[in-house]
Amino acid sequence: MRAGRTTALATLGGISLAFAGIVLAFAGKGGARPNAWIGDVLGVLAAVGWAATTVLIRASKLASISATRVLFYQLATSTALLLPIAPLVGEATIGALTLPVVLALAYQGVIVAFASYLTWFWLLTRHLTGRLMVFSFLTPLFGVAFGVLFLGERLTTSFIVAAICVATGIVLVNLPAAGSCDHRQ
Repeated sequence: MRAGRTTALATLGGISLAFAGIVLAFAGKGGARPNAWIGDVLGVLAAVGWAATTVLIRASKLASISATRVLFYQLATSTALLLPIAPLVGEATIGALTLPVVLALAYQGVIVAFASYLTWFWLLTRHLTGRLMVFSFLTPLFGVAFGVLFLGERLTTSFIVAAICVATGIVLVNLPAAGSCDHRQ
């Protein structure tokens, strides 16, 4: 079997294993309400949007500009598109600016919308997309782990097995190809 084909199979296997780990982590954890599936669908749509954004950045002229510019374009476009929609979905007012609200807004603005996306776009200019994207499978696992650490939620055996599947999948995707000299791994 050729090295390229072996690498492709390892990547596909790793992504599949990581995805199976996420399914295992959340299997049977549906909400108590009958329409809880809507959140699941929105989560999948968010993942599709994230992937589409990444592909667009890598396959367009955006790949050759600075990460700060890409971030600015994304945030400016999002603001221009979403601000007029806010009143249509019942978000027409800001509400009371209490300390928790201001801290949450600062966290979203500085950590989520600025630091994490800027880091992500910078990483996209230096590493292969497929090898980076698989790390996004860690996001829901961190959510559950923080629930265990900070909210006293119960750690289950299925979650531990799921985390092992995700970690193994990430390792498989990021194994160096035999005889590879691509420095953007």
